[in-house]
Amino acid sequence: MLSMSEYFNVSEIFGENVFNDTVMRQRLPKKVYQQLKRTIEEGKDLDLATADVVAHEMKEWAIEKGATHYTHWFQPLTGVTAEKHDSFITAPGEDGKALMSFSGKELIKGEPDASSFPSGGLRATFEARGYTVWDCTSPAFVRQDAAGATLCIPTAFCSYTGEALDAKTPILRSMEAVNEQSMRLLRLFGNTTSRKVTPSVGPEQEYFLVDREKYLKRKDLIFAGRTLFGAMPPKGQELEDHYFGGIRERIAAYMREVNQELWKLGVTAKTQHNEVAPAQHELAPIYASCNIAVDHNQLVMETLKKVAGRHGMTCLLHEKPFAGVNGSGKHNNWSITTDDGINLLDPGETPHENIQFLLVLTCILKAVDKHAELLRESAADVGNDHRLGADEAPPAIISVFLGEQLEDVLHQLISTGEATSSIEGGMLQTGVKNIPDFVKDATDRNRTSPFAFTGNKFEFRMVGSADSVAASNVVLNTIVAEAFSDACDVLEQAEDFELAVHDLIKEQATAHQRIVFNGNGYSQEWVEEAARRGLPHIRSMVDAIPMLASEKSVALFEKFNVFTRAELESRVEICYENYAKAVNIEARTMIDMAGKQIIPAVIKYTTALAASINAVKAACGDADLSTQSGLLLQTSSLLAQSQKALEKLKQVTERASAMEEGREQAVCYHSEVHTAMEALRAPVDQLEMMVDKELWPMPSYGDLIFEV
Repeated sequence: MLSMSEYFNVSEIFGENVFNDTVMRQRLPKKVYQQLKRTIEEGKDLDLATADVVAHEMKEWAIEKGATHYTHWFQPLTGVTAEKHDSFITAPGEDGKALMSFSGKELIKGEPDASSFPSGGLRATFEARGYTVWDCTSPAFVRQDAAGATLCIPTAFCSYTGEALDAKTPILRSMEAVNEQSMRLLRLFGNTTSRKVTPSVGPEQEYFLVDREKYLKRKDLIFAGRTLFGAMPPKGQELEDHYFGGIRERIAAYMREVNQELWKLGVTAKTQHNEVAPAQHELAPIYASCNIAVDHNQLVMETLKKVAGRHGMTCLLHEKPFAGVNGSGKHNNWSITTDDGINLLDPGETPHENIQFLLVLTCILKAVDKHAELLRESAADVGNDHRLGADEAPPAIISVFLGEQLEDVLHQLISTGEATSSIEGGMLQTGVKNIPDFVKDATDRNRTSPFAFTGNKFEFRMVGSADSVAASNVVLNTIVAEAFSDACDVLEQAEDFELAVHDLIKEQATAHQRIVFNGNGYSQEWVEEAARRGLPHIRSMVDAIPMLASEKSVALFEKFNVFTRAELESRVEICYENYAKAVNIEARTMIDMAGKQIIPAVIKYTTALAASINAVKAACGDADLSTQSGLLLQTSSLLAQSQKALEKLKQVTERASAMEEGREQAVCYHSEVHTAMEALRAPVDQLEMMVDKELWPMPSYGDLIFEV
């Protein structure tokens, strides 16, 4: 742990453990460096001789950092990263001394056992071969921890027959798709200088911190990542005093070390603050290209958890670790930018005159409206079911917030066919003479919108805090690529480009205006209005999963070579399995806690209370024991309810777990097992408020979220 007095210079440590462009330029021969840069920037093939030189210098650099092993760091369909470590040691020479080597072949290709990773039927369990393939667009890095130093090489992961078994491969494919279609569009507008368009992402990360000793006394937190029982303390988040409040020293020391670890790995950790709920916090980075942002977010989550242990805490990334207070999400800020710095989502000072921007904007409206179900599915997760639509996160209905300025421009286009003005921000006058006035933004923000335009980017607010941002960005990149492709197909055939582009902007704005909503997304009025507009309202992960392999989705992804039908259908199967397994673990954890901890504690309490009542009666027969007797009756009644609910949960869980894996089983877990879990929790939470705290077998919510 860092001492409070320890000093470090951010500019000196930033990226010091990354084999980045500066390191490559310094260490690689000029010709090799240029060849590698062409591979990174243009996708040119990298010959084995060049790879050998890169591998040798990467190894030498890593050894200087203390590395003894290397690993192909990849992202299988488990939601977390995976790695197999190999040392640099080769067979000893004649003198018996160990030799250290690392070849281009070892850099480019690895072969982990693929049989135990989720494949959704793409691979038989006896077929073990899988390949990890170097993603040279994401820099290698040295990770330093209790295991020493390890050279980590970001890779894609595919099966022996070539199907994507990971989150990285589809991201790279979708980036190629949006780049190709964006370049078509830019060329139509006369841009001859930009060579590449890259989606940029900045994922904000929310998380909870709890004391580790208390965490270890809660089986639900250990096994499920969230509390399955728990009564609200007298105070929650209603005073709003935690949000952006002063950061306590223990948390500040933790954040300081997290930042240092991330900066060394080249992760641009920028913003940190207390979030809405007690014990909840947020970390946000600066934007990075899409695949690097996905990698960096995995590093952020790993670092948050690893460093917490050093400070006697545990980091909870579950979307809803505590009922009754806000859960955690991950706002995915997305934009598309050229290699020469042009942000296609920058409206400029007069958006009504920025025809290219208006076309891009209406294409995105079309993409989101057409594929709303798919976008919703990309954020579907077991934990997110407790959060989406619960008056704390975006509703489960996809809509787009544009703000007053852009909504007014679209209204002009739809009503008159031409936009002639843009609402300006004006001056913000505080009324205090010694505080300067300044030009405010042209529109406010809307925290209830799931897909909000925020100046020069879109913020997709539905992603769960424990999820990879890969799936959502694969969908965003691909649906926008399709909308750009459709627009280019029309405009490339037009005799009068200016007339055709104006007509297309109006046509798309008119056809997809139903997706635009600037109001309160938490209101019941919006739910009713969305239904009138015909917008889909998908309330659970189980309901969202089929959207991934619908005929519309298959056609979309196959057109741009992002997924094959088989890859999509395999992911559907994995999603159903993951849902069932997660709820099964939660249910069995509840059964274990209720049967072995909670019910015995309540019996002990009622036994002691009954004995006390009998003792008082024996000593003072005329004493008024109505309060004690009433408490005993109420506690005994709740105990009986708990026992009955426990038996019901055991029955439905056993029945669900015996079913064949797939949609039917997942639906059973969603509709029956989850309902039985809630039925057990209700009386137990009431009992927690009545039973002597000394007898209650686990730390309370108050202990967990206020004593960090």
